[in-house]
Amino acid sequence: MAANLTPQYLKAEEEYRRAATTEDEIKWLETMLREMPKHKASEKLQCDLKTKISKAKKDLEVERKSGKKGPSVRILRQGAGTVVVLGGPNAGKSRLVTALTRATPEVAPYPFTTRTATPGMMPWEDVSVQLIDTPPITADFLETYMQGMIRSADTAILMVDLGADDGIEHCQALVDRLNATKTRLAATSRLDEEDVGLSYTQTLLVPNKIDDPDATVRLDFMHELLLLDLPELVISAETGQGIAELKAAIYKSLDVVRVYTKTPTAKEPDMTRPFTLRRGSTLADLAGMIHQDFVAKLKSARIWGTAVHDASTVKPDYVLHDKDVAELHV
Repeated sequence: MAANLTPQYLKAEEEYRRAATTEDEIKWLETMLREMPKHKASEKLQCDLKTKISKAKKDLEVERKSGKKGPSVRILRQGAGTVVVLGGPNAGKSRLVTALTRATPEVAPYPFTTRTATPGMMPWEDVSVQLIDTPPITADFLETYMQGMIRSADTAILMVDLGADDGIEHCQALVDRLNATKTRLAATSRLDEEDVGLSYTQTLLVPNKIDDPDATVRLDFMHELLLLDLPELVISAETGQGIAELKAAIYKSLDVVRVYTKTPTAKEPDMTRPFTLRRGSTLADLAGMIHQDFVAKLKSARIWGTAVHDASTVKPDYVLHDKDVAELHV
């Protein structure tokens, strides 16, 4: 990809990767093109972006004429991040979501119990993470909305059924099915350097049902047959084995910081509902989350945290750290 890409471009690129509608795709593609440094090294990418914008606008026109308005399933993003749970038939997705959240998806020991995407909230310390249970993906079955849902997720969980001899085969079929699209799984989230339409979502590999008597043998076979370069966490959603470690890995994968706020007149900050922002976000980003008018009006802030002396005055470009307390002045 072109050198010297600006922070504004990289932010727009991330938003484009997470876009859930054609309108959002166009918005962020145009921002990427606008923010891209214009020089010879970026000429191919400029051309690719213009092509993508043209195609997206044509797709949007077709959607409007046909009466369709983007994906058939839309789930409002909530919490510190969004994690989509993937797997083949009977991999234990719903059982895992039940174990991690307060959601109550239908759970049964037969395949295709889950017929639509179902969200739940996983508590983690003083924040929550959104988990989405999904229908199984097979060689012949992939819901049309699933690509957008995977693409826009912060993290994907890829479950493998260690309780059945065909669990590894089902997982490979899922990976092959997605590899036939432009929405794929990888160790890190990114857009392809040669094709901005090809998106990778960071993924945790989660072999499930380790409590099955033959699970360890199947796990060895999995390591031989599934050539997936992904972080692995072995669990039993039924007994709870490995669940605590998985929860910690899910939250860590989001790479966010928590920031607490207080008003100039308050003695103590509100420590019950922190704002969560991607690591590397600034005070100006926090201001935008509170109210869009704050971005232009923000003059400075006082910060209590590990990177500065308590009550230090900082400018809007100050990079926030986990558990900072911010007192904004506009």
